[in-house]
Amino acid sequence: MRNVLSPIFAILVVVGFQFAVAEDCKGCVPLDSYSFDKVIGKFKVAAVKFDVAFPYGEKHEEFGKVAAATKDSPDILLAEIGVKDFGNKDNADLAERYNIKKEDYPAVLLFLHGKKEPLKFLAEKDADFNADNIKRFIKSKSGVYLGLPGCVEKLDRLAEEFKSASSEKERQEILSKAKIFEDSLPEEQRAAAKVYIKTMERILDRGDVFVQSEQTRIEGLLKGKLSNDKKRSMEERRNILQSFSHKDEL
Repeated sequence: MRNVLSPIFAILVVVGFQFAVAEDCKGCVPLDSYSFDKVIGKFKVAAVKFDVAFPYGEKHEEFGKVAAATKDSPDILLAEIGVKDFGNKDNADLAERYNIKKEDYPAVLLFLHGKKEPLKFLAEKDADFNADNIKRFIKSKSGVYLGLPGCVEKLDRLAEEFKSASSEKERQEILSKAKIFEDSLPEEQRAAAKVYIKTMERILDRGDVFVQSEQTRIEGLLKGKLSNDKKRSMEERRNILQSFSHKDEL
């Protein structure tokens, strides 16, 4: 009897430990094999995290920050699917459908309404799996507005108008609006406003190709050794440039 109970007891201990350390993800909707297809199609954008059944740790917390940041957006769903590799192996069929293996956890897939295949968020290093990078990925691929560090919503909207404008005259008018708006901003947002304005001026001078070349330059700088302040400044500049990018450039 003792030999039979020992492995069962061990499993209960492991499961109990997972329940103990699992952390809530406020704003994340739990989905399973029965609800997944019913729910995903209701939203323009759905970011879904595939993970162990009872997730915890820094990456889980970072995804939770994205859920918190998007709580007021009706167009986007943040969801999680807990996959069990024991017992009934709940949701293992969903992981298999999207070719997600246990070693991939946590894996974030972005589902866009009208698109058959989801897009996968890729993090080259563990440190890259963070809320800002996930938000940047969602924003760049879906067009849904997500405020990123260093960005100003009103100026992001003007940047969207600027890149869609069909004539130089229209762009000049939008540039003028940005300059006027800068004067109404608090001091802590003035530096960001200058980046938006300078970017518009560079595009008018050099053409839309400036955005891609500047993004490439900044990505190169970020791979080098930078002070924390300089790195943060470059990341914020990259976030602002993204507002001027067309989806096929990302």
